[in-house]
Amino acid sequence: MAAPLELLLQRHSVPSRQLGAPAPDEATLRELLTAAIRVPDHGKLVPFRLIRLDGEAKLRFGERLAELAIRKQPELSEAKREKERLRYTFAPLVIAVVARLDAASKVPEIEQRLCAGNVAYNLLLGAYTLGYGAQWLTGWGAYDPDVAAILGLAANEHVVAFVHLGTPQIEVPDRERPALDELLSTWSP
Repeated sequence: MAAPLELLLQRHSVPSRQLGAPAPDEATLRELLTAAIRVPDHGKLVPFRLIRLDGEAKLRFGERLAELAIRKQPELSEAKREKERLRYTFAPLVIAVVARLDAASKVPEIEQRLCAGNVAYNLLLGAYTLGYGAQWLTGWGAYDPDVAAILGLAANEHVVAFVHLGTPQIEVPDRERPALDELLSTWSP
C-alpha cells in the first residue's frame, strides 16, 4: 500500500502542450467533477461554477481568444501569435473554473475566491489520481472582460483557472520544490 501522502508528494502539473487524448470519459469526468466540488465553503454559498470546453467548441473558443489577443496587441510577435493560436488545441478537455462572488455575503470575497481555487486544485489532484495529466493555467484571458463576455460570465464572476486535462504524452520530470524549513516558523508570544 502506498504511503498516505504519496499522492500529494508526487503530484505535478503536466504542461498543456504535453496533454493529448484521451480525456476522461463521461462517467469518469462526472466523478472527477463531483469530487472536485467538495471543497471548504464557508456559508454554503457555492461561490463557483464550471464551464466545460471540449471538441469543436474548445477549438472555437481558442480561435476567438487568439483573434482577440492579436486585435488587442497588434505588435505581438509571430511566435506569440502562434502561441495564442495553439493555446487550446493540445489538451482534449479544458474546464474553466469560475468564481461567483457574493458581495452582500458575510463571507469575505477572498474566502469565496479561495473556495473556487480549491475546486481547481481538486481537479489537478483528481486528474493525477486517475492517471491523467492536468495543468492550471490563467493567462491574460482569465482577467480580460472581453473573454468573460465570450464565456457569458455575470458581473460578479471571473475565471480562476482554465484547467487543461488529458493524457500525458511524455514523462514529465518533477521540478525543484521549496524546502519546508525555509517556509515554516513557529510563532510565540
